[in-house]
Amino acid sequence: MTTNPLVARIETGTAPIETLATLALEQHRVIPADRRAFLHLAQRETTTSEAADFFEFLAEGEAMAGERLIAFAEACGVDEARLRTYEPLAGCQAYPAYVAWLALNAEPTDVVAALTSNFAEWGGYCATIAGALRSRYGFTDEACGFFDFFAEPSPEWDERAASAVRAGRVNEGLFHGYSRTLKHYEAMFWASLPTQAQGTP
Repeated sequence: MTTNPLVARIETGTAPIETLATLALEQHRVIPADRRAFLHLAQRETTTSEAADFFEFLAEGEAMAGERLIAFAEACGVDEARLRTYEPLAGCQAYPAYVAWLALNAEPTDVVAALTSNFAEWGGYCATIAGALRSRYGFTDEACGFFDFFAEPSPEWDERAASAVRAGRVNEGLFHGYSRTLKHYEAMFWASLPTQAQGTP
């Protein structure tokens, strides 16, 4: 079982549907924000084409993930009206805000290394959630597509990331700091999601 408390609850089917709905709503903000940050990093990187290619690849992936997110949101009962009026949680949006900060201030190669060090954990969470949505919540394959997308191994992603790191120069001190901060904000994202159904004391 995962060590992430909320993902563990989803895994056992004890997280309320409202938690899943809020997850969909928050990701609806995270995905386009990260996509824009990755495109900005691609434009900033003028030293090595490998890093620019990596961020363009990530941006394309975010666009595809965003398309798959729609079916998950609908399965959670989220409609267009709620999408438009939803007020995001600060704790959930701290992660994309930091990614945007990195896009503006960090060396792109350092960002490649930091993102790579954290991606496996996110993929593991998505694999667990995808399985639970099917077995515990009865979601269709289409509704699980967002999590399937991130859970599936991507040899191309790994190779592009490795090529970008080899082609550039990683500042070990900065990279480790960025990686730790990303992990902190990732944990804050999950901790900020509601864990009780509305009206539950």
